[in-house]
Amino acid sequence: MDDRKLAFFTAIEDQGGVIVKETPKFDLDLYIQNYKGRTRFERLFHVGRSSVPLCVDALKAAVQEAKAGSDILRYQMAVNSLFQAAPNEPEASLDKAWMESKEKENRDTTAHLQAELQGYKNNLIKESIRMGNEDLGKHFEAIGDVEAAMDSFWKMRTDVSSTEQLVDLGKLLVRVAIERRDWKSIGNHLKPLNSVNDSDPKAKALKTYSKIAHGIAALGQERYKEAAFCFVEASSGVPPEIYNQIASPNDVAIYGGLLALATMDRHELQANLLDNDSFREFLQREPHIRRAITQFVNGRYAACIEILESYRPDYLLDIYLQKHVPKLYADIRTKSIVQYLKPFSCVRLDTMQKAFNGPGPSIEDELFTMIEDGKLNARIDAINKVRYYLPLFLQRSAFFFMLTRLLRTTTKSITPISTDSRQQMQSKALQTLENYEKQALDRIRRMNIMAADLEVKGSRKPGGMNDISFSMTTDDTASLA
Repeated sequence: MDDRKLAFFTAIEDQGGVIVKETPKFDLDLYIQNYKGRTRFERLFHVGRSSVPLCVDALKAAVQEAKAGSDILRYQMAVNSLFQAAPNEPEASLDKAWMESKEKENRDTTAHLQAELQGYKNNLIKESIRMGNEDLGKHFEAIGDVEAAMDSFWKMRTDVSSTEQLVDLGKLLVRVAIERRDWKSIGNHLKPLNSVNDSDPKAKALKTYSKIAHGIAALGQERYKEAAFCFVEASSGVPPEIYNQIASPNDVAIYGGLLALATMDRHELQANLLDNDSFREFLQREPHIRRAITQFVNGRYAACIEILESYRPDYLLDIYLQKHVPKLYADIRTKSIVQYLKPFSCVRLDTMQKAFNGPGPSIEDELFTMIEDGKLNARIDAINKVRYYLPLFLQRSAFFFMLTRLLRTTTKSITPISTDSRQQMQSKALQTLENYEKQALDRIRRMNIMAADLEVKGSRKPGGMNDISFSMTTDDTASLA
């Protein structure tokens, strides 16, 4: 890495950016061909400012993409970044003639569209007013003024006259909301798409678009399981052109697979992903995700983690996934360790070390942290190398935490780990006792009825007042009294 590029990425890292030094497995040109619209620049610019190996190529492509559009600010951002990283590149200098020409063109187009809209308003033609606001909103979106675009699209609502127009408006609002990262509003904008009747020929395509957009919004709000189900429920039979302004079929497979691994158990993964014919078509585009899911379902957790780790650089270059990768990977690893321990009464640390960490740092600290956080229901005895399991309420007591910290500082010898079977046995015993007590009370009640010479007859209406009728003699009444 030369000095200019080193200084460029150092500045980005100081600002809290993520730097990926490893070469990703995807080809940049093939990757960007999956998208259309403004997301192409977003993704190229993001890769250029995150990936050390692809920095120059991605930023040069971002400059060309911006110059093919009308957003002057994006063009300036891409050229400035390229100049900081590689000042000798031909694209690293601003084309001021193009900027002046494009600025004048944008200004003239804005004035023309605003004048047309005003004329439509004067003539009070609702359909023309709606189309005028739509044209003006798309123009504002193209030049990068997303706030004005959202305002213009929002004004279309009063002039919408059909369900199809309401659906188109919803898609426009969703697209701008995603660019603004306004995740909370996306659900409201998607309501017209979700209300389309299933008999409509466009219903399948619209609901797939809705699922993917909702999944991206849920991912942005860290509602991972909700997002996973959204991506899993998308239909692979819908052409990618329907939703490639926000995501690609490869993204659906990656997002759905990673989020499902982090939030679903093995049975859910099998039912919702591997046995799902539609989602399995998405997984064919990303076979490593399918292999990782299969390994997890089959109990080969270390192999699953190894596959995911080899693709970590690729996921760190995704505009929506990047900031969630560390948490998702940590959740998958934690769940893998818990699932790994379930079938055993005890496991030696050296066995787990080989399974999850290899020759790297000891897994003992990670296990202690998981136990203290309540993510792992187990206990490590580092002195006697024997594991004694405590009830859950004692494990969460202050005494237990003091004990585990003491053992942690005493020795680093290998210790066994076990899952909680005693608590299950105790719960089952209490349930059996409760059932026995209920049966005993029922028998005593029946004995008392028979001793009082009361007659129990069948009821005419189940649950009514005639369920039990009583017949008593005079002597019986006197004796009871």
